Amino acid sequence: MDASLPLCTCFAIRRAARHLTQVYDSHLAPTGLRTTQYSLLNTLAGEGSGSLLAVARRMGLDRTTLGRNLLPLERDGLVSIAVDPHDRRGRLLTITPAGEERLTQARGCWASAQAAFEAKYGTAETSRLHATLDTVVRLEFDTLG
Repeated sequence: MDASLPLCTCFAIRRAARHLTQVYDSHLAPTGLRTTQYSLLNTLAGEGSGSLLAVARRMGLDRTTLGRNLLPLERDGLVSIAVDPHDRRGRLLTITPAGEERLTQARGCWASAQAAFEAKYGTAETSRLHATLDTVVRLEFDTLG
């Protein structure tokens, strides 16, 4: 990178995220899942069914992005999308038994990706990175500009 250019935190984080996503996707490839799909199945398995809006909030996604990620999972029978009985306008997301099975298969692949990252970056450094990123997520910005 050109040292005369100002540093952009957003770009640096997004570039690192894209790089790590490629690494994790390559580990998950035998399961047919991508990192975003694995995260979604893992969220539904760990926290149970939820409305589309609630799951989007838990994952830090907007509803449109979550909806795009859900389509292949629903098509493959890994997630069911039903009318929310408490709000007929909303949708309720649930991991299916096939989704649970695929997630079980994928967990070993994910663990392999995580172990590879920690081996290169360091376990203590990884813990510090997680804490730093959690702090960034909790920051509140009134406006940027």
